[in-house]
Amino acid sequence: MAEPELSQIEYFGDNKRLQTQVTPVAQDTVSIRSLDWDRDRFDIEFGLQNGTTYNSYLIFGEDKTALVDVSHEKFRGLYMPALRAQLERAGRRLDYVFVSHTEPDHSGLVPDVLDAYPGVMVVASKVALAYLKGLTHRPFTERAVKGGDKVDLGGGHEVEFVMAPNLHWPDTMFTFDHATGVMFTCDAFGAHYCTDDAFDTELEALAPHYRFYYDCLMRPNARSVLTALRKVKDLPYTTIATGHGPMLRLNLDELVQRYKGWSEAVGKATASVAVLYASDYGFSDRLSQTLARGITKAGVATDMVDLLSVDPQELVEVVGRSAGVVIMAPPDDSPEAQAALATLLSSLKPKQKVLVAESYGGRDEPVDTLVTNLVGVSVVPVFDALRVKEMPTEGTYQGYEEAGTDMAQALTQKDKIARTKAAMSPDIAKALARLSSGLYVVTAAHSNARGAMIASWVAQASFKPLGLTIAVAKDRAIESLMQVGDTFVLNCLGEGSYGPLMKHFLQRFPPGADRFAGVDTFAAGNGSPALAAAVAHLECTVAARLETPDHWVTYAHVTSGAVADADKKTAVHRRKVANYY
Repeated sequence: MAEPELSQIEYFGDNKRLQTQVTPVAQDTVSIRSLDWDRDRFDIEFGLQNGTTYNSYLIFGEDKTALVDVSHEKFRGLYMPALRAQLERAGRRLDYVFVSHTEPDHSGLVPDVLDAYPGVMVVASKVALAYLKGLTHRPFTERAVKGGDKVDLGGGHEVEFVMAPNLHWPDTMFTFDHATGVMFTCDAFGAHYCTDDAFDTELEALAPHYRFYYDCLMRPNARSVLTALRKVKDLPYTTIATGHGPMLRLNLDELVQRYKGWSEAVGKATASVAVLYASDYGFSDRLSQTLARGITKAGVATDMVDLLSVDPQELVEVVGRSAGVVIMAPPDDSPEAQAALATLLSSLKPKQKVLVAESYGGRDEPVDTLVTNLVGVSVVPVFDALRVKEMPTEGTYQGYEEAGTDMAQALTQKDKIARTKAAMSPDIAKALARLSSGLYVVTAAHSNARGAMIASWVAQASFKPLGLTIAVAKDRAIESLMQVGDTFVLNCLGEGSYGPLMKHFLQRFPPGADRFAGVDTFAAGNGSPALAAAVAHLECTVAARLETPDHWVTYAHVTSGAVADADKKTAVHRRKVANYY
């Protein structure tokens, strides 16, 4: 197999490196990987430690040539020459573009491909083709495919399409090449992890990025993951050609089983929430995914439902089995949305918990009208409707995630308390409570998103490098600001003076509320807020995370620190029983 070919590096924006890599994948198949080495955020919602890639593939059948996905438009100057060079080297024209998913990072250059190769046929799901028409603003030759449909490229390269909606948009499909055993899955099984190794050679290095990606994008769609796995279980795939990060081949079975296990665990949740959104409208897709992520962090499952395409009977069934319903405001001029809302109002059960949120699409159905209609059928809004007054920022996404977590906790609080009490005998609970630690407040910030939590499960973990561990519950709002590479401050509360701060940070904040309102803070060297009333503070950078059933044990390097009051000791946190913090 030929060696990978790397392009020269180009720079984008504030000097971020871009590069393309052409790599052989299998017989008559190559990848064109767009390496975004320095991207540090993805769609605002979550941070990246090692950049990301956008992967595209060429299949050279005996008779026809197909391109599977394209790339982000920022790669126009690198990707299009790489595509042209591969086709010219093979002496081929481009016959097909298989569009797995229409998010701009995978479809941004479709218009360029249509211009460069007139007559090329675009093959996609019916939903994806509708989205593409809004993206390209030009006529093109198209073919809508369903699950089981095939295209014969010649020479044994018969490709089969598998519909995989909600992984993680409603238009997603997989493509399987029967000649090579390569399955092209776009977002599914990917990772935001940029490396010039095109395959999953280093499992240990890839694993945390693979899990983080699953938690952010696929966990809210766990039921759809399991459905997709059932659809492909009889396909003899030997390579998964992903849309982001390394392709899976060397650890294929292990990584697929991890997806299955994580998704099955979500499916065992005692409650579920239906998240109703409007696909390809404003920020409804992204904000709904963020809400769903907050819900699943608290151990509640989600069903993602597109109000613009859902079958009425399916909507009735999903709402009927859900403990709660999230409604992202759809466009007010959509007949499909209005019909779905009418079905919803007739399907809701009295006292069912609901949350209404704006989509910031410019034509949102007024949330006050939605709430009024919902109250009219005796359902219970869990709190005020979420509103978006400006272009969504990191703080907006943080507020939506917190709202999802709060809603999930409202649905499961009684069961959670009962499970916690049943988890240990009274004697063990009293004995375990004798373990004690100091009282601390962890504070963190990124852009305009800020968070804080009372922490008592804290311990020094190493001397060289100087490190400590903090246990962070999975449903804590601050958890999303404490990923590997993120920075935070550990504030030590003083003996005899911790009362006001502890009372402030233990209160239940509304989603998106400023947790530092009324608290005297100053900016630490790493950019996180530090508490002026703390007796000391430590500046830390997250180096690793270890998962336990309900917490993340965060290991962090201490980079700086200072003592504000040398005469005061750190307050000690003592419990009577270990069922609670």
